[in-house]
Amino acid sequence: MSDVIAPARSLFAGLKPQAPDPLLSLIALYKNDPRPQKIDLGVGVYRNDAGDTPVFAAIKGAERVLLETQPTKAYLGPEGDLGFLELMTPVVFGEGKGDGLIALQTPGGTGALRLAAELVNASTPGARIWMGTPSWPIHAPIFRTAGLAVETFGYFDVATQRVCFDEMMAALSAVGADDVVLLHGACHNPTGADLSIQQWREVAALLAARGAVPLVDLAYQGLGDGLDADAAGLRTVMDACDRVLVAYSCDKNFGLYRERTGALFVRARGEEEIVRSNILQLARCAWSMPPDHGAAAVRVILEDAALSAQWRTELDTMRERINQVRHALADADPRLEPLRDQRGLFSLLPLAPSQVEAMRRDHAIYMAGSGRINLAGLTTATVEPFVQALAACLQGDA
Repeated sequence: MSDVIAPARSLFAGLKPQAPDPLLSLIALYKNDPRPQKIDLGVGVYRNDAGDTPVFAAIKGAERVLLETQPTKAYLGPEGDLGFLELMTPVVFGEGKGDGLIALQTPGGTGALRLAAELVNASTPGARIWMGTPSWPIHAPIFRTAGLAVETFGYFDVATQRVCFDEMMAALSAVGADDVVLLHGACHNPTGADLSIQQWREVAALLAARGAVPLVDLAYQGLGDGLDADAAGLRTVMDACDRVLVAYSCDKNFGLYRERTGALFVRARGEEEIVRSNILQLARCAWSMPPDHGAAAVRVILEDAALSAQWRTELDTMRERINQVRHALADADPRLEPLRDQRGLFSLLPLAPSQVEAMRRDHAIYMAGSGRINLAGLTTATVEPFVQALAACLQGDA
């Protein structure tokens, strides 16, 4: 009699179903909506007043240079494009301020966040990371997946549209030495509500006194008040703290969304070499070598005075358009006045899920279930219909 082999347990039997990403589901709903007046305020990309997400002319110029002069597609190494890192450093930190930093190119800002979390967990397994709420929905999963323990505190009150600074400082007064604290560098996602420079000074002083390590997520530099203004908070932290992690993205301010262009910068005074070796090993095991094209295009722009000036002009145009939309909304309805002083692509409206659903069902206006809207999804022609729809929705709920 032949031996009978029992059916093997499936390798994937232990997996649990995962809910679909809400924003990806929203994209599908919007795409399949036949109504011509539909408005997409969900996906977090910049759009011009024609509703397009164009390729920067400066990027096109840099790509022409690469097409004509790039001699090889061979690997660059786990650090990535060293010229990109060197030229981005003064943009982020200011002229002459990048000495002693460890820098590594990453697949977007998300890759930088994950690598930072992996580095922290490699040193201190299960270390705590503190983050304000609400935040970008992927922040906490990134940190937890990397092994960190996530602690939260209230950052923003949706009803009053104000930063809960006292609550934030009270929570941070309890952080321990070597705890990590996530800070949004500028253009807070999802609220658009940033700390004032005085508040940044107070946070930086507190973290330095507690021995905590700031992790600054700077994903929208230049889209708020300008390149230097949007980096002022980060630079304040750098002046105060000996250990700082910075996750940076070029996806928004260079329009390189699909190229996944980012960097991780680390200040680790007195521990540079051991930190560097660990970062390189972690990156090697994660993606081996980072994607090159976007970083190479950025490098070419920053190497060329004319292309750099063109990029800055295009970035100024983006920022001015977003802020014009904010002003138009605030002028149109007093309830939207707080949006005037917020910055970046996003604001978080005080809407219940049922009201968000009503905006979609009754008015073909699509936004995240949290009430987050992408201001760049509005145009000159759609600001008024949006405000009217919002007023009708709020009135119907009264």
